Amino acid sequence: MAGLFLCPFILFIATGTTVVASSKPNIVILFSDDVGYGDLGCYGHPTSLTPNIDRLASKGMLFTQFYVAASACSPSRAALLTGRLPPRTGIYPGVLFPDSTGGLPLDETTIANLLKEQGYQTAIIGKWHLGIGRNQKYLPANFGFDHYMGIPYSHNQCPCQTCFWPDVSCNQHSCMPQFSGCPLFQNDKIIEQPVDLLSLPRRYAVTARNFISRTSSRNQPFFLYYAFQHCHVPQFAGRRFRNSTLRGVYGDSLAELDWSVGQVLQEIQRQGITDNTLIFFSSDNGPAIEYKREGGVAGLLKCGKGTTYEGGQRVPGIAVWPGKIPAGVRTGELASTMDLLPTLAKLTGAELPSVALDGTDISSVLFNGGKSPRETLFYYSPDASKSIGVYAVRYLQYKAHFYTEGSNGSGEDNPDTDCRPSATLTKHDPPLLFDLHEDPSELYNLNQEGEEYIEILNKIKRIYKKHVLTMDWAESEMLKPTDPDVQPCCNAGCQPFPWCCQCHKAPKSLSFPEKYIQGRNSSSPWH
Repeated sequence: MAGLFLCPFILFIATGTTVVASSKPNIVILFSDDVGYGDLGCYGHPTSLTPNIDRLASKGMLFTQFYVAASACSPSRAALLTGRLPPRTGIYPGVLFPDSTGGLPLDETTIANLLKEQGYQTAIIGKWHLGIGRNQKYLPANFGFDHYMGIPYSHNQCPCQTCFWPDVSCNQHSCMPQFSGCPLFQNDKIIEQPVDLLSLPRRYAVTARNFISRTSSRNQPFFLYYAFQHCHVPQFAGRRFRNSTLRGVYGDSLAELDWSVGQVLQEIQRQGITDNTLIFFSSDNGPAIEYKREGGVAGLLKCGKGTTYEGGQRVPGIAVWPGKIPAGVRTGELASTMDLLPTLAKLTGAELPSVALDGTDISSVLFNGGKSPRETLFYYSPDASKSIGVYAVRYLQYKAHFYTEGSNGSGEDNPDTDCRPSATLTKHDPPLLFDLHEDPSELYNLNQEGEEYIEILNKIKRIYKKHVLTMDWAESEMLKPTDPDVQPCCNAGCQPFPWCCQCHKAPKSLSFPEKYIQGRNSSSPWH
């Protein structure tokens, strides 16, 4: 029965093979995009095809209450890498665009920075979305990453192109034709523009496998941050995955994501380093319900992307370490992506940065089956502003909404009118109060249910006031002026800009290296 529940924040340190590389564990973070709490087979979706994630998840600890710091791409990713809430890093309001001049401040310390100082080789593959800026000042090389291959933002922030084999166009409503074609970077160079989405997952997988193989052969510890384009709109899938599931285009995209996860796991096994490799898998936020069947689902949770309801910020989460973390265990302990930085620092002996951190070391949960040191969670809107501040506060199982607001990301036709963009910002005094253990769907307001709940509300109000007083808001990076000239262009100075930015086009039929052919055909890369 345990395997029924298992899949995507995955922490994995496996045993099995005998090759010992470094005394420090290799670390892999697998970060999916817009995958909701109810999207995976292991979280109960009846038609999603995710055998690799499900199988891996069945070996470890399932988090039923795992959260991101924001329900949109850029602020969530900043919080993952820094362990800090988005207002502290200036990654608010909204997300960064190809013409944004702002980005993650250069004085922020990322997981890659910490691990590089510990002798790790570091790489990011996939979606960055923390800025490009003038002279590429915000690309990953400036944040501790030795290697980079990927698109520096969401692939919908480009003109539409072919999304499904053989020549089916992308959903026109989810593209941005005003910008240059999606660029594929290798370190600081554009190697293809516009990128071919149909071959992109294979290129990412080959790059990931080569990085793992190369660093393993040197007996050097590595950190791989693999940030998938899947399953952000527009959905896309290559020949093998087109019409491969019962779930339509979202299901096909998700199946290709699952295959990519399997490729990483297989290479770890192939290199004989499963006993010294730690993997986390998660999603950056809840589903983009705006796109209905093409946008994912939050299961029983309320609303989705763009909101501070549970469906926006609670995501799947799993930890796996055979021999250390018992298999098939579900935990209701509270945890967040912000907890990864302090947890990894503890595991590797890295020194924490001298800044206010919002993450906490959750080693006690992972390795000892103990209580989480996290008792509180603060929900900030992706459209955060200092004048409004925190929208909701969770303390233990209780969540108080001081403000609520719908979102475009949760759909203008959502059956729940609270989720729609027409549900404008509303202040609640007294705050709405929900018991998330008994009512994860946030249906039954408890703020007038009796004396015990009045005491809980008062406790949360004190937590809220203390947090507001200690929150230092950095200058907004999103509100810095835009500049069309910062858009990546492989043909600098061409006209008419940006539509002339087309070069280095790779053939559609990208061959898969012979040594990985078994992995392509195998649905069972890890046992």
